[in-house]
Amino acid sequence: MLRRIASKITLRTAVGACTLGGILAVGMGAGDARAESIRWKMPIAFPSSLPALASPSHYVKDRLNAASDGDVQIRIYEPGKLVGALEILQAVSDGKVSAGYTWAGYDIGKVPAIPLFAATPFGMKPWAFIAWYYFGPGHEMLQEVYANKGFNVHAQLCGIIGPETAGWYRAPLNGIADFKGMKIRFAGLGGKVLQELGASVTMIPGDKLYQNLETGALDATEFSLPVIDQKLGFNEIVKNNYFPGWHQTFTAQYMLINGDAWEQASESQKALIETTCTAATTRALAESEYKNGKVIAKFQDKGVKARQIPDSMLAELRETTREVLQNEAEKDADFARVWKSQKEFMHYFKIWDERAYMDPDMYFSKDPESGK
Repeated sequence: MLRRIASKITLRTAVGACTLGGILAVGMGAGDARAESIRWKMPIAFPSSLPALASPSHYVKDRLNAASDGDVQIRIYEPGKLVGALEILQAVSDGKVSAGYTWAGYDIGKVPAIPLFAATPFGMKPWAFIAWYYFGPGHEMLQEVYANKGFNVHAQLCGIIGPETAGWYRAPLNGIADFKGMKIRFAGLGGKVLQELGASVTMIPGDKLYQNLETGALDATEFSLPVIDQKLGFNEIVKNNYFPGWHQTFTAQYMLINGDAWEQASESQKALIETTCTAATTRALAESEYKNGKVIAKFQDKGVKARQIPDSMLAELRETTREVLQNEAEKDADFARVWKSQKEFMHYFKIWDERAYMDPDMYFSKDPESGK
């Protein structure tokens, strides 16, 4: 009798254990059951104090930890603490770190086509770029572009902001000829355009720009949005801030992940990273759009003049840009096919863009005189 009771208890325990195991296996997936928790170091290219540029990386870190209940943890390192801001791609590809958060355009010298994914002169509006990236071939093309140049990374769009300013200048611009001989910090393809116009272009990380402006090593600089440039103190030294940001109509940031580390992640971990980066992209654009109007509105109190580049000057910059892009396409097959894909998309997007959006003056806003 006792033996039969014991046998039944053992059988029920075994059945219960098998049933629970089956439920867990179904819930996690076969790959998840074997996957190890993620513990990645992630150097970032921008100081954490910079909104919209650095804040998405911290959002990703916090949300991944919370949503995974600690299964996916990322530790952020400030620029230069683990690797330099301009060395993130190589460090991730080599496996020195598992991930990095950066502006891909820093690597124009290693991957010629990469600025088309980072910031293109006279390129797409930010929402047009993410349309091409997510629903067009953008994401897949980006992986191919890195792989074709020998980099072992998985790249995930993880932040985007609207157009930057066209730079901060000691003296007002009177025409294209003013760029000749100018010592200016300019990044990516926009820098190549100004080089064609005779400027002495250098690429310096953001944390070194104040000193170079102060000492006169630079006559002018661009870096990012007004809210970010103000935090870096450019307005304390030079007072002419130009718009529109013709050289970077959008600025996209990416989470770069070592290819081997990405393959070792489970499908659920990958899905969580992709989803969180998509959310971070939306939040970055929202933050950048929310904060800049108020900064520009207070320029006058700080002696800063917000100036517009004349249309005639923009036309000359656009023509030089066309020549630079065509030259890049002739030198690099990846550049040629990505640029072709973007132009084909923009042909149809412009039809929508021209018809769907009103002139800025047509949207309701507070009347400056009545306050209503």
